[in-house]
Amino acid sequence: MATPELSETYACVPSTERGRGILISGHPKTNSILYTNGRSVMILNLDNPLEVSVYAEHGYPATVARYSPNGEWIASADVSGTVRIWGTHSGFVLKKEFKVLSGRIDDLQWSPDGMRIVACGEGKGKSFVRAFMWDSGTNVGEFDGHSRRVLSCAFKPTRPFRIATCGEDFLVNFYEGPPFRFKLSLRDHSNFVNCLRFSPDGSKFITVSSDKKGIIYDAKTGDKMGELSSDDGHKGSIYAVSWSSDGKRVLTVSADKTAKVWEISDAGNGKLEKTLTSHGTGGVDDMLVGCLWQNQHLVTVSLGGTISLFSASDLDKSPVILSGHMKNVTSLVVLKSDPKVILSTSYDGVIIKWIQGIGYSGKLQRRENSQIKCFAALEDELVTSGFDNKVWRVSIKDGQCGEAEAIDVGSQPKDLTLAALSPELALVSIDSGVVLLRGSSIVSTINLGFTVTASVLAPDGSEAIIGGQDGKLHIYSINGDSLTEEVTLEKHRGAISVIRYSPDLSMFASGDLNREAVVWDRASREVKLKNMLYHTARINCLAWSPDNTKVATGSLDTCVIIYEIDKPASNRLTIKGAHLGGVYGLAFTDDFSVVSSGEDACVRVWKLVPQ
Repeated sequence: MATPELSETYACVPSTERGRGILISGHPKTNSILYTNGRSVMILNLDNPLEVSVYAEHGYPATVARYSPNGEWIASADVSGTVRIWGTHSGFVLKKEFKVLSGRIDDLQWSPDGMRIVACGEGKGKSFVRAFMWDSGTNVGEFDGHSRRVLSCAFKPTRPFRIATCGEDFLVNFYEGPPFRFKLSLRDHSNFVNCLRFSPDGSKFITVSSDKKGIIYDAKTGDKMGELSSDDGHKGSIYAVSWSSDGKRVLTVSADKTAKVWEISDAGNGKLEKTLTSHGTGGVDDMLVGCLWQNQHLVTVSLGGTISLFSASDLDKSPVILSGHMKNVTSLVVLKSDPKVILSTSYDGVIIKWIQGIGYSGKLQRRENSQIKCFAALEDELVTSGFDNKVWRVSIKDGQCGEAEAIDVGSQPKDLTLAALSPELALVSIDSGVVLLRGSSIVSTINLGFTVTASVLAPDGSEAIIGGQDGKLHIYSINGDSLTEEVTLEKHRGAISVIRYSPDLSMFASGDLNREAVVWDRASREVKLKNMLYHTARINCLAWSPDNTKVATGSLDTCVIIYEIDKPASNRLTIKGAHLGGVYGLAFTDDFSVVSSGEDACVRVWKLVPQ
């Protein structure tokens, strides 16, 4: 057969939460940036966004990650207060792991000589900040002076070393060392101080706060030098700030949905140079929560996770937009008319269009942004269902969602399929049976007398295969609006989770919660490929190759397995660890390309390279 190679990754976006900033960081020499989503640390190359690496070894959701000054190591932290230090080359070898705080870590920073790390966040008692030697974990100072969560910390990049911290007690604290000792507290802000950063030459540092102010201090003494001008200043909380590499300008982002570039004078005052706005829908999701000045890229991150890349040398240029999913990508559809187009959905209601070879190509914004559990799509229509007993039929014109009609099916949909050749016909399965839809009207609701867990409709609408909790497959012929049971197939030993016809309709495949898949001959209704028992957990999804020769299954066990129909199941190909947390969506774009999606909010394209 072939060996599967990862050819493209469509990265998830950074995890965000309302009312909080996120702190992203960049490589000291290249255009790679680091951010976190769930338990993953994402390494994204801004020059080629399809070049993505993922570090997935944290046991808890990761919160922040930073490169060491020489770019050889990454320190990443999580909500349990653990810091992991790992190499950037060859398989991310773990160097050290330390339990640093008793709660979530919000920020961490390397010392300029790469010997020490300071981390801050949530802790019990008074310990909200710790600095330690990166190789031994030994403490290098005492950090008292904060009474609440510390949101940001920074090392002065030049000698004499200083550490500054800021947080939810409205304070900015200044420590001298090493070993570090409390020097002074600055009380110039009247709300949470969200982020603080030293200028690259170590002469000043800036703090930004939910009081909409930015204040610049002398980095050696901690004396206040000046402020960001309040004329045309931010109208909402400022969540993050980042210096240009020459230390003459800063970038700020705010809940007011704008990013601003400021010129910082030698005296420490900030004058507005440019307000950057990104094209959005104007909703809450457009609030900006993170930013980074990375060489020639100005990076901003919105609450919805959209990353905008502005050009530092031409601030008037429209930004390049990168986006993706923040949550588990539960389904994938490849458009038949153009198999390079992939639509993916996550349960939070986000629908994204990707183009193989290009990557992100836009979001499909529905007017009713309801959650999505089941999803089917044709060229000009999407059909979705969430958790509210409704099925939505949404028309698509020129890549945009148009009118949507809701049909209440009276119970929560378990699965839905469209008849590709007569798309007004849809089959929706619910616990007790199935509902047949023509257009937006229910033509029949049929109680089947068993608990339904999966279903599929033949493209011409003449047949339905319905899987039950009992592991049986029931085949029905459809005449007009009624179903007639033809035969029941028994082979599975667990509830059926997915059923799919082969493209030429000569076969169908089914998968179950007991980790087994079966390929059936449609005419004889005999098992065509058996012993497909190589997953170690339930099967969530399956897909056929366009030439009907291969079937792929995706499982909770994080693997994708590809079987060839005319070879024994033991000749399978396994993609291990395709998605951290499990694989939930699968599709072929051609006979040798498989697209997968999963719990890690990423979408990946695998090439089957013939041997």
